Amino acid sequence: MSQMAEITAKDVQALRKKTGAGILDCRNALEATDGDPTAAERWLLEKGKVSAGKRSDRERSQGAVAVVVNDGDTPVGAIAALECETDFVAKSSEFLLLVTEIASEVAAAGEEAAGGLVDRIEKLAIVLKENIALGRTVRFEGTSDSSIGSYLHIQSGRGVNAVLVELHGGSDELAHDVAVHIAFARPEYLSREDVPAALVDEARETAEAIARNEGKPDAALPKIVEGRLQGWYKDRVLTDQPYVKDEKQTIAQLLGAASIIRFAQVVVGA
Repeated sequence: MSQMAEITAKDVQALRKKTGAGILDCRNALEATDGDPTAAERWLLEKGKVSAGKRSDRERSQGAVAVVVNDGDTPVGAIAALECETDFVAKSSEFLLLVTEIASEVAAAGEEAAGGLVDRIEKLAIVLKENIALGRTVRFEGTSDSSIGSYLHIQSGRGVNAVLVELHGGSDELAHDVAVHIAFARPEYLSREDVPAALVDEARETAEAIARNEGKPDAALPKIVEGRLQGWYKDRVLTDQPYVKDEKQTIAQLLGAASIIRFAQVVVGA
């Protein structure tokens, strides 16, 4: 049996844990040093791979997002985020190409497909000399009677705010309009029913405490509290929000007979 065959996944993982280098780099190091972990560590150090791996403790507050929608009998949409340290790297052509490829892979084969590009991500981290890692991924697979809309907000040449929306009984144009709204209004919940009861109770108690501190009469408290709670919902609940392009109507009114099945938003640095 060759020496190469004796190098196990456990050997690779042990070296990776010790050095922080990528999986392929660790395997190459072990193969180049006949499986000697000490010599392999030195090999990685000489090749500059250890220092690249040790960037993993640096903060990844920058990055880019990409969104892909494949229309068809059953539409599919996907979002992928790739994180890094600086906007300079996030705007690079290599970085933007990779995040788009990740989104396409997720759309085509599912969220687990992003894991197949980990080696590409690690190699890019070495080339660009930054801590780069896969961020959040989202995939919506629609039905024959649903529409998937998307929106990608571009800033300084890179996607920074991506949205997917799936509608039932609505057009592609309506789905896109709702996605644009979500990008700027940033709702946390689809409907009031989705808001945890404990949060609503806390908001109601806070509104009452504020009203009492303002000296409002007890008889007026219920109406005041409910009025402020309506504003609280508008900040957080999609269907309650005034439509950003026409604040005279809510998203629920904009939808008409259509309904939102689900939505997702991924924002760089959030």
